[in-house]
Amino acid sequence: MERRKLIGVGVGVGIGIGAGLVVLPARWALSRVTSWPEGDWHTDTAPLEQALPALGPLTDAKWVSSRDADDRGLPSPELVISGLARLAPGKLAELTAAHTFVSEGPAGEFSSWFEKPLKGQGPRDPQWIRSHELDRDGAGGSTSLWFDRRSDTVRFRVRNPYGQQGAPGGPEGGHGSR
Repeated sequence: MERRKLIGVGVGVGIGIGAGLVVLPARWALSRVTSWPEGDWHTDTAPLEQALPALGPLTDAKWVSSRDADDRGLPSPELVISGLARLAPGKLAELTAAHTFVSEGPAGEFSSWFEKPLKGQGPRDPQWIRSHELDRDGAGGSTSLWFDRRSDTVRFRVRNPYGQQGAPGGPEGGHGSR
């Protein structure tokens, strides 16, 4: 009799563990689709300063890459970096004196799948301005920059910042700080 109880308990535990192993991956996959941990962005400025040298030294960076957490199984031939950073004091005044700016903001909130961690980030009630002279489009890449005068914040979206192949140690390779 004791042997049957022990076998019955063993089978029950085995079924419970087996069911748990099926539920856990499904729950994990669902959580990856519906949520992203807050603060899951890069903070290092060196790759940004390399990709956007006209902006000079940057601080308070929050940015993501199209090659971050790409568990969709699709290789991306292009690198896109998107985010926010603060310009050095006086840099925006220098840029506005040298280039023509217009009042124009980004088309909307960060909308690509990889930009999800940045939603809700950035200056409060920004008054975006943009200089099409500082943007670039073509030759395998593009750069779009928007600036908030009140906070000296730049919002950027850069496709293939280092050309088609990327740069060694850039955002697609060594991520640096998160």
